Amino acid sequence: MSDASLRLLQLVSPALPVGAFSYAEGLEALQQQGLLGDAQAVRAWLAAELAGGGLTIEAASLTGLRSLLARWAALTGAPDPGAPGPGEPAPLEQLLEWDSWLLAQRDAAGMRAQQRQMGQSLLQLLADLGWPLPSPVRLAWPAAWAWAGLVLELGELAVVEGYLYGWVANQLSAAVRLVPLGPTEAQRLQLGLAPLIAERAGSLLAADPRQLWNAGVGAGLAQLRQDELYSRLFRS
Repeated sequence: MSDASLRLLQLVSPALPVGAFSYAEGLEALQQQGLLGDAQAVRAWLAAELAGGGLTIEAASLTGLRSLLARWAALTGAPDPGAPGPGEPAPLEQLLEWDSWLLAQRDAAGMRAQQRQMGQSLLQLLADLGWPLPSPVRLAWPAAWAWAGLVLELGELAVVEGYLYGWVANQLSAAVRLVPLGPTEAQRLQLGLAPLIAERAGSLLAADPRQLWNAGVGAGLAQLRQDELYSRLFRS
């Protein structure tokens, strides 16, 4: 196994201290409504989000975010060919605009807070490991993940695959605690979704995120309901 593969495994590990375990992204609201009662329902939910949820717009943005991060980092040193041309926004300006646009795709305040918190936690971890951003800025989870892929020297496809895989793993971790779903069944679902994750990663790598649309209306409604639950285990 290559060093890059091992770095990717570290990035998708549940031991990564970014707080992902505390979020269910609406699964708890669905479970309380009786809409998430078994493994088949969980799989259908995950497959639908992989097919056309807000997650896919974020995943399709990773390569572009990484490119802007690389240009921004290069510009903090000697001038290079990545410098903006006349009238072109600086890489940092474009990066922050893209970051804000992705956050705006999330309807629920709890989801936006999740994206900010996990992004900042990952950036802080990378800074502690010796890879700080060129200057302190607040970035949400997708841009932070793109920075991790850049500094860890991961391939572009691996970064997208890891993003999708990690999301599925976190959702299954929440489902084990919410649904009558044992850990073995969760692992069976993760294995069964692997071909779909690989297929979606390949297509999203080549996609223009500005041309995609979020079909996850049900997810958005569940996440809004999650914010209003009287009693809950998860933060979103």
